[in-house]
Amino acid sequence: MKDQKSVLLLEDSELEIKKVERAFDKLGFENNLIIKVNGKEGLDWLRDNKNPLPGLILLDLNMPVMDGFEFLEKIKDDSVLKRIPVVIMTTSKHPSDKLKGFERQAAGYMVKPVRYSDFLDMLSTLKHYWETSELAD
Repeated sequence: MKDQKSVLLLEDSELEIKKVERAFDKLGFENNLIIKVNGKEGLDWLRDNKNPLPGLILLDLNMPVMDGFEFLEKIKDDSVLKRIPVVIMTTSKHPSDKLKGFERQAAGYMVKPVRYSDFLDMLSTLKHYWETSELAD
């Protein structure tokens, strides 16, 4: 992805984390993957000035401590963090969740497929899109 910026993954499921790590490796992502298991950890990491801002955030909705919607609200209220594109990656196909995500300025909403090959296809599409997209500096 752009300028080899890191990708921040907010996901509490160890199985889903491993799936993303495997997919990044298989698809040749050269970006560092930063993993946090809830929105609070992700927000704390983003607000730590020692950490460079990621180029993309992949966000699960259902997490303990601070869920994805609360996280999204908080970063979109921050004058610096709001420029980081956030793609929701969730199992929820519920229309109200999609609407809520876009109302909170998510850059995208992707439903995690069950089959690993479909998951690879989804992340491959995401990789291509972000490699060709311009990022806010």
